[in-house]
Amino acid sequence: MNLKKQLPNLLTLLNLFSGCIALLFVMQANFMAAFACVCLGIFFDFFDGFFARLLKVSSPLGLQLDSLADMVTSGVVPGLVMYTMLVESAGNSTTLFAQYMPYFGFVITLASCYRLANFNLDTRQTDSFIGLPTPANALFILSLPLVATHSSSFLVFELLINHAVLLLITLVSAYMLNAEISLFSLKIKGPNWKAYKLQLGFVLYAVLLLVCLQITAIPIIIISYVLTSVVNNRWFSKL
Repeated sequence: MNLKKQLPNLLTLLNLFSGCIALLFVMQANFMAAFACVCLGIFFDFFDGFFARLLKVSSPLGLQLDSLADMVTSGVVPGLVMYTMLVESAGNSTTLFAQYMPYFGFVITLASCYRLANFNLDTRQTDSFIGLPTPANALFILSLPLVATHSSSFLVFELLINHAVLLLITLVSAYMLNAEISLFSLKIKGPNWKAYKLQLGFVLYAVLLLVCLQITAIPIIIISYVLTSVVNNRWFSKL
């Protein structure tokens, strides 16, 4: 076996493994551990492509493996998290709506699956993304129970245990995954730093937010990422 050729695939499988472990933690309601596993999976997801390009061993097999791994780490895991949050929001209610409402959380999984399949066919997404990438969406969804737990704001807590708010977030999440909105990529492919001012500036902004707000910064960063892309698109369209 050619280790050089298989290294990116090994990293992809580690992404999948991280997603599988994250699922176990979600089922135990250990959302912090699940969040850490998803972050680890995203780390492997970033570097599998990096090493595939660096070693010039990109392959159709690697592309398919990447999507299959992401389907678990960034598709099934956030769907299960939303399902769990909706179960909690239903409380002890025995109504038909409360019993079946939590399954709606897996709409995120379905939308992620559609996006990942479409991504492999969409030739427009080489230097930017069309719609919200599944890893970014996964981080957003997994941060919600952590924000609800750690936030000092009672209003934030109440919003994030409200089933109507959670259902709305689910719908917006599913829409954003497949929306025809161009979002800039954070991948830097060369030493031309001037060409990546937007990316570097956003990374600095994200780091500062994380230092100041910690876990609460995650949803703010994801929302800022979308808004920054929209503003950037509008600004460039006028040039």
